[in-house]
Amino acid sequence: MSAETTRIAAVFLFYLAGMLAIGVFFFRRTESVSDYFLGERSLNKWVAALSAQASDMSGWLLLGLPGAAYVSGLASAWIAIGLAVGTYLNWRLVATRLRIYTAVSEDTITLTDYLEYRFRATGGPLRIISAVFILVFFLIYTSSGFVAGGKLFSAVFGFPYTAALIVGAFVVVSYTFLGGFRAVCWTDFVQATLMFFAILIVPIMAVVLSGGPAAIIASVSAAAPHFFEIAYLKDGLGGIGLWIAIISSMAWGLGYFGQPHILVRFMAIRSPRDIAGARRIAIVWVLVSLAGAVLAGIAGRAYLGPGLAGGDAEKVFILMVQEMLPAVFAGVFLAAILAAIMSTADSQLLVTTSAITEDIYKALVRKNASENELVWVGRLSVVGVAVLAVFLALNPDSSVLELVAYAWAGFGAAFGPAILFSLFWRRMTHGGALAGLVTGGLTVLIWKQLEGGLFDVYEIVPGFLFSAAAIIIVSIAGPPPGAEILDEFTAVADEAARCGTGTA
Repeated sequence: MSAETTRIAAVFLFYLAGMLAIGVFFFRRTESVSDYFLGERSLNKWVAALSAQASDMSGWLLLGLPGAAYVSGLASAWIAIGLAVGTYLNWRLVATRLRIYTAVSEDTITLTDYLEYRFRATGGPLRIISAVFILVFFLIYTSSGFVAGGKLFSAVFGFPYTAALIVGAFVVVSYTFLGGFRAVCWTDFVQATLMFFAILIVPIMAVVLSGGPAAIIASVSAAAPHFFEIAYLKDGLGGIGLWIAIISSMAWGLGYFGQPHILVRFMAIRSPRDIAGARRIAIVWVLVSLAGAVLAGIAGRAYLGPGLAGGDAEKVFILMVQEMLPAVFAGVFLAAILAAIMSTADSQLLVTTSAITEDIYKALVRKNASENELVWVGRLSVVGVAVLAVFLALNPDSSVLELVAYAWAGFGAAFGPAILFSLFWRRMTHGGALAGLVTGGLTVLIWKQLEGGLFDVYEIVPGFLFSAAAIIIVSIAGPPPGAEILDEFTAVADEAARCGTGTA
């Protein structure tokens, strides 16, 4: 190992030690299953906002999106635009009502708990189907984080991919196993801060070192004339093909309404009245980070040239950091990639294991399990899920962005319409929720396997639309909700209006 690599490794070790220290700190303070999975609803607005966005913007923020911009140019900005709009609407429409609803719903700690209580349908198929979709799509999502970690350690230290994959997974599992939700949120807070400065500074440095914006535009446009056209496909297709590409990219924003690892932050914030401040913090972070990620790919095309070393465009940020910065500073900014990976993978592990613990073990296996028993079932589930995710991530040619896109669509289509309708439509029923979950999840799984023409539309679009239609049709066809459910809906809507989210 060279002296430069040794210095980078030292920075990594210092960073990882800090994350593990947070896990140990909260290990001593975790006494109940609510504490382990929801932190006793004690997050302040800064931790809630940055934790939510760090868990959202996984390794794809510093690997996948810059890689897409490196290849496709400004057209990749449609993804960023869709995500920015989706982030704002999620905080604006969902956060306050979900926080209030889950607090009055017998202090529910998972989305499945919330949906069951919302429709007074405990012990039915809704819980099982929700848990199955969470397990399936989070295994895919978590494996994307482990793939990103494997690429990072392999590129920086020259480890074989499999060894690098295992090292990255071990670190994430360790502090999630120990400290639970609060450890995850506080590590995410630190990691979001590091990610913010990395994605802000590195692209700016690349622009300066490449001669400025004008020089970048001139040099890149000479080899790729359409690189800076936002409405252009790299294969030159226009018409319906162009619109499919734009709609599919923008549709990423629909996914926010159904992402359990993000929604759980809304449930855990200290007070509904903290949400407005948290929303402003989150939006600033997201706008800067997404713009920086696209700029990183574009600037990387000029700084590194079109023939990226190794042929993997998702390593553009890594290679720029290694070439531009001295070892110690490179270690800090490369640790930001690790932060992006860890901040999402830990959240996904925790939500997946909460589904196993609360929705399967407690609900179906041991209804009278003690708090301590449930905490340890959760911890052991973290290990089990991580092992499966590592197995799925063993292919070094896996695309981080493609894996994330699949899982993101699954959650957005299965849970997104169900969450939105449950918060804003009085007439929604238990049957409607069940129909929406099944229709949205299955549509994504089936649509993904089809190719050509209309089937090239990102699977979240048909999944979200079909799920919403199923909710409306089945709810209207069945008997209306009972008076208790309607009264509770009105009370939540009134409280949300008092908190500044508008009328019911």
